[in-house]
Amino acid sequence: MAFDTVLVANRGEIAVRVIRTLKAMGIRSVAVYSDADANARHVAEADVAVRIGPAPARESYLNIPVVVDAALRTGAQAVHPGYGFLSENADFAAALASAGVTFIGPPVGAIQTMGDKIAAKSTVSQFGVPVVPGIARPGLSDAELTAAADEIGYPVLVKPSAGGGGKGMRMVERPADLAAALAGARRESAAAFGDDTLFLERFVLSPRHIEVQVLADAYGNVVHLGERECSLQRRHQKVIEEAPSPLLDTATRARIGAAACDTARSVDYTGAGTVEFIVSADRPDEFFFMEMNTRLQVEHPVTEMVTGWDLVEWQVRIAAGEKLTASQADISLQGHAIEARVYAEDPARGFLPTGGDVLAVVEPNGAGVRIDSGLSAGMVVGSDYDPMLAKVVAHGADRAAALRTLDRALADTAALGVVTNIEFARFLLADPDVAAGRLDTGLLDRRSGDFVVAAPSDDQLIAAAAYRWLRLFPLPGADLWEVPSGWRVGARAPVSIRLRAGDRIDHVHITGDPEAAAARVEDGESRSLQAALAGQQLTVTLGGVRTEYTVAAAGHTIWLAGGGSTAVLEEVREAPVRPDDEHSGDAELTSPMPGTIVAVGVDDAAEVEAGTVVVTVEAMKMEHTLAAPVDGVVELLVAVGDQVTVGQSLARITANTKG
Repeated sequence: MAFDTVLVANRGEIAVRVIRTLKAMGIRSVAVYSDADANARHVAEADVAVRIGPAPARESYLNIPVVVDAALRTGAQAVHPGYGFLSENADFAAALASAGVTFIGPPVGAIQTMGDKIAAKSTVSQFGVPVVPGIARPGLSDAELTAAADEIGYPVLVKPSAGGGGKGMRMVERPADLAAALAGARRESAAAFGDDTLFLERFVLSPRHIEVQVLADAYGNVVHLGERECSLQRRHQKVIEEAPSPLLDTATRARIGAAACDTARSVDYTGAGTVEFIVSADRPDEFFFMEMNTRLQVEHPVTEMVTGWDLVEWQVRIAAGEKLTASQADISLQGHAIEARVYAEDPARGFLPTGGDVLAVVEPNGAGVRIDSGLSAGMVVGSDYDPMLAKVVAHGADRAAALRTLDRALADTAALGVVTNIEFARFLLADPDVAAGRLDTGLLDRRSGDFVVAAPSDDQLIAAAAYRWLRLFPLPGADLWEVPSGWRVGARAPVSIRLRAGDRIDHVHITGDPEAAAARVEDGESRSLQAALAGQQLTVTLGGVRTEYTVAAAGHTIWLAGGGSTAVLEEVREAPVRPDDEHSGDAELTSPMPGTIVAVGVDDAAEVEAGTVVVTVEAMKMEHTLAAPVDGVVELLVAVGDQVTVGQSLARITANTKG
């Protein structure tokens, strides 16, 4: 049967991506949205949109009855779950089946088996798929796990049977540390998944994370579409992925692909799925099954770019009862593709989640470049959902070409108003080991401490100042004295704008008019300047070199994207001339991330000492405490339960003064 209406039970970039294929197939698309996403891009791009609840995911995107009801009310014959949320939820698939709606995914039994890592290992091993040496059976006690660890040999990896995303996992190098690791893993697994069942595996030294894309129809046909390398990850969260892996040779690629197909056959799989393997960098011909993701993967675009297959289209076609039209021999890999995930997080501050109003979006284009994005100007990036905003993907004739194309594409990508990890992704791509393909799952964590945010250049300072300067000019026909050209009898007086970026604070002095001006930073060299502003597009010709910028401002903050990078600068007032103009020791506590106030440690107007915890912010299950930096009196600006944005003032400390 064919579908004429499909509901997309997701949000953000994956919902936009699925809707794109549905439109190409001539299928009516239905979006669902929470209150937080009323103005989201996926809502605007769908043919129909249905509100399903308030912002918390458990009351909207994870609410099975309301999603099923939305499908029925809109006449959807099928539901595409995307990834995350309900995509691997067997109860959701069963509920859709009961309602007569097709789940665009595998059978319930496959979801259940592969969702239980112990059952999954047992099932695939019966089909000859190699698994990591270890012990895995239901109900293992701490004593049994401890005894098994001695036989397996250290280091061992403690893993929860339920869930994913690295929650509950512990690497243990010494027997003395195992008891504490087991206790911690059980607590975290029970809290995250409601199940504290654990198992053990041998920890593979210099591990590389390699996964294989499979497609299977309902007629017993199974093919793989090559592998992806996903070793560049932080805390088990992938950041950069590529296809094919630079590690595998042709023979190993064929063997790991065959093992992935056998994995799918072991559970009578249908649709698109991904089989994940662990491979030692020291033994690239030896691979072990880790798990199977019974859904589309975030990184599926790199496979699409090297194979030419639209995986979403084939998910829909298989769910509609069609047969695969190609055999394994018909599938080949062309060139190389690499993808970087764009997250709302600040690598310079320990990867804290960020957020804010998206003031403008800059996206790359050109040959070999693809972007999957849920971003649009005017949307708000909050703390209710996963911080991934977009994926930038590049394809080249070989790996080196793909790396170069991705770096250029990231340079031309920005979400003005939100701090992202784009600069960190470019830092990773420039790493010699990454360039050479010498990867392992610990590389990113080893290098993250070396990352430093680049200071803005003089050109960027002048461009930001020119933006402020141009906005000072009145409408045509205004009085001469209102024009900020610095005109006066004698030498012109410059317009001076004071800007801060990180630890750098400088004045930019501009004299003249937009068609012919001069600019200098502090007492530096004076350079010719021409500047024009049309909406959010700023054109600056500095010393004869023309640069186009996308620019936006919020309060005193200026966001500037162009010339191969993005800069965030703040216009600051002049320092006080007299000591009593302001309390130089006063302090303001601002939120480092969007989130919720979960604790207030002091009363309003209380006397505090430096180091006293004043407020605690939580976002994405991460808590961040803010303490008084000086002795003084607290003025609280928030209360427990308040939702706050990044940079919002939470409290002020009036410093004690010595009289």
